[in-house]
Amino acid sequence: MRVTVVGSLNTDISLAVPHLPGPGETVLSPAGAVIGSGGKGANQAVAAARLGAAVRMVGCCGDDQFGTGLRAGRAAEGVDAGGVRVIAGAASGMALITVDAAGENTIAVAAGANALAGPDEVAAAFAAPCEALVVSAEIPAGVIASVLARARETGATCVLNLAPAPDRADGLLAGGVDWLVVNEQEAAAVLGRPVAGDPGGPGATGGPERPGDGPSAGPEGAREAASWLARLGARHAVITLGAAGAVLAHAPGAAGGETVLVPGFSVASVDSVGAGDAFVAALAVALAAGAEPADAVRAACAVGAAATIRRGAQAALPGPADVLAATGMPWPLASP
Repeated sequence: MRVTVVGSLNTDISLAVPHLPGPGETVLSPAGAVIGSGGKGANQAVAAARLGAAVRMVGCCGDDQFGTGLRAGRAAEGVDAGGVRVIAGAASGMALITVDAAGENTIAVAAGANALAGPDEVAAAFAAPCEALVVSAEIPAGVIASVLARARETGATCVLNLAPAPDRADGLLAGGVDWLVVNEQEAAAVLGRPVAGDPGGPGATGGPERPGDGPSAGPEGAREAASWLARLGARHAVITLGAAGAVLAHAPGAAGGETVLVPGFSVASVDSVGAGDAFVAALAVALAAGAEPADAVRAACAVGAAATIRRGAQAALPGPADVLAATGMPWPLASP
C-alpha cells in the first residue's frame, strides 16, 4: 500500500493547561513544554507508515536545526523523505499548541518554509507511483490546485484535507477531487455558512428551501453540509464529528449518492491534537488497501479515536495494535 503525502512539516511546542485561554488571558501550565515533530503533512505521513503503508513525504523545511530534526524524524519512522526540499535561509514551520484537561486544543502556526512550496513539490508528488495521494492545506493554495489538477490528469486517487480551509477553498473543488475531508468548522469555511444552519437551496438533503425552515442540528446539519460539499466537486465528502464519528456524502451517481452517518468510538480521550491527521492517513491507507468507502471511513474513525488516548501529535499516532486495544477494530480492514 503506497501512499504519498504532500503537506507541511512543523516543530510543535505543546502546553497542557487547565483551560484554554481567552482573549488577553494568561494561563499557567502545570508541566513543562513538550517539543516534537508535527505539521499536518508530516503527521499524516507518520500515521500512514505506522498503519503499514509505504509512505513518501513531499514538502519543504528550512536549513535550520528544526529542519534537520524534522527530516531525521521522518527517516526514523520509515518515511521516504526524498521529496522534502531544504530551502536555504528559510525557517522551518512552527506550531504553538495549548491542550486543556478535556483534550481540546488551540493551535497557532508559523508557516515558515511550508509557505515556499511550489512547482518542485508538484513534480515530486508524482515522481513515484502510489495507490493513494494525500494533500493537506498548510501549504500554498496554488500548490494544492496544481496537485489536484495533475491527479485528475493521471487518475491518481486523491484525498484532500482542507485543514485549515484556505480562502476561496470552494474553488479548489470545482475541478473535482476523489475525497474531501474536513471538520465542521472547515466545512463552514468552505461553504461560507455554519454547518449547523440550514444550507438551503434546491436539492439539499432535507428537500427544497422553504420559508420558515429551522436550522439543522448536530449530525443532520453535517449531513446537509456534506451533501453540498459533494455537489461542489468532491466525489466523496467527509465531515468529521469528533467522538460522534463522521458523515460521508457521495456525489450524485457515486456509491448510490446516499449520505450516511458513520458512528465513532468511545475512548478515554486526553488529547485531540493529531487525531484529524490520523483519520486522514487511515482513510488513505484503507482506500489504498481496497476498502469500500463506508468501511474506509469507519476504519478512519477508529484510528482517529485511538490517537486521542495519549498526549502529543506524532507521539500519540497509533499502530494496528493500538487501534485494536482502544476500539476493538482490527487493522487493516482489507487486503491489497
